[in-house]
Amino acid sequence: MTVNLEEYFATTFEDKLLVKMPEREDDHLTPATRLLEKRREMAEVEQALAAQKEEFQMKMESLQQRREELERKEFQLKEALLKFDKFLKENDSKRSRAVKKANDEIDLRKQKEKDIDKLREETSEFAKQREKLQTKLEKHVIFQKYLDKVLETSEEFSEIREVIARYATLTATHEDLLERDQANQEKIEKMRQDLMKYTEDKHNEILGYNNRLSSLQTRLDKAQSAAVKWESKWTHIKNTAAKKTLILGQIKMATHNLFMLVNKHQKQGQTEMTEDTNEQLNKIQTFIQDLTQITTEIKRSEAAATSIGGTSTQ
Repeated sequence: MTVNLEEYFATTFEDKLLVKMPEREDDHLTPATRLLEKRREMAEVEQALAAQKEEFQMKMESLQQRREELERKEFQLKEALLKFDKFLKENDSKRSRAVKKANDEIDLRKQKEKDIDKLREETSEFAKQREKLQTKLEKHVIFQKYLDKVLETSEEFSEIREVIARYATLTATHEDLLERDQANQEKIEKMRQDLMKYTEDKHNEILGYNNRLSSLQTRLDKAQSAAVKWESKWTHIKNTAAKKTLILGQIKMATHNLFMLVNKHQKQGQTEMTEDTNEQLNKIQTFIQDLTQITTEIKRSEAAATSIGGTSTQ
């Protein structure tokens, strides 16, 4: 705790100092008297201040002691709270363990009760089975008596177990024969099913071959029809080719004759003879073009001459 002493003393002694200020009526006092009065007042003020300081110091010590006492009690209270919290936690833990133990004991008791009920049911079931077995035993006593009579009348068996063994052997043999018969019946049925499946597969295979044969016959008919058609076309092509070959020969012959005439007209030697029809045609074309140009020039000259003669006659 921090206390401002200056503010405390100022607020405490401000009124006292103001009250004890000398009044204007004492102006008749001498300066020495006023000084003494002032000194007396100052002494009183100092005494009062000292008393106030002592009282304040005592109050501060008392407050400090109370503060320490409060801190000590607070510390004790905190320790008590911690101990009480620890006690509560331990108590809760003990209570939880006790509750868990009680629940476990309850569950164990319930399980034991269930086991007891189950054992009672099993005991009751065993009793019922015992009664059934006893009843069955009483019913089978007649067989015991029958076996005893068999032993008495039979010379082959001397004990009941031999009769039972013989019966077991015959029963096993009978069961074995039944199993073999069942297996043979299953084999026969399987073979019958395999035969039916084989017959069906072969029938389907024959149908497939017939369908394929029909398809191949159809293709053969189409191929024969197409062959006749192509043979007719081939005959037409051969006839057309023969005609075109004949025409080509005539064209080549005519071209050769024209080429010979051109050579003869141009009076060229045998060294320039050629058998290539294209070259012959080129030379014929060149000759015709030259001849046409010459003819055109002659016609132009004759026309010019005729025009000049007419002018002179006039």
